[in-house]
Amino acid sequence: MQPHGGRNPRGRARRDRRLVPERRRIPPAPPGVARHAGIALSRMRRACQALRQHPGALVALASRSLPRLRCAGKDTTRVALGIGLILLVVPIALIDLETRLIPNRLTLPGALLALGLGLALDPSGEPSRLIAGAAAGGFLLIAVLAYPGGMGMGDVKLAAVMGLFLGSAVAPALLVALLSGSAVGAVIIARKGARAGRKTAVPFGPFLALGAIVAVFAGAPLVHVYVNHFLH
Repeated sequence: MQPHGGRNPRGRARRDRRLVPERRRIPPAPPGVARHAGIALSRMRRACQALRQHPGALVALASRSLPRLRCAGKDTTRVALGIGLILLVVPIALIDLETRLIPNRLTLPGALLALGLGLALDPSGEPSRLIAGAAAGGFLLIAVLAYPGGMGMGDVKLAAVMGLFLGSAVAPALLVALLSGSAVGAVIIARKGARAGRKTAVPFGPFLALGAIVAVFAGAPLVHVYVNHFLH
């Protein structure tokens, strides 16, 4: 018998449990979905490792894709450079997400591929692509020197290589990369707070890859619209 005015630990424990909200258990993913996701992730990792060990595979993949697009009657130079760029930036983005590094073993062969395709298919346009590559790399180099903790030299090299592939269309590619990176940074700061969010390391390579892919499909029209409406 509990004396009058004494404490009842059991009753207090019940009241405490009522005050604490129950945690909702997140149901696990179905076995089939988890299995397929794991298979896809392992395949992407194996593909990234293969490209790091054999970067010449980019050239082989691009050469296999060109005949189909020539039959479609599209601009061979633009399509060839676009295919080469996509084959380059996708594995780079995956590697950067996993290792926080952009390997030179991919960017250097990518630069050689861009120069080779450009000189073989459109030699007259190569000077403008060289200027675009220097401008894109120089732009990010200034950003790295101004804020060393934000980006690395791998991002600078990748931007320069993107300019060799895209030419003037590298401008909207960098714009998309900066806007998407800023948006993700703002979301991280909103969730973690300003101090913790600024300390969170986010690789910039995937945003550059996103901008490159957007520029491959819509970069030239965007540059055309900008030149005609704002410079004329």
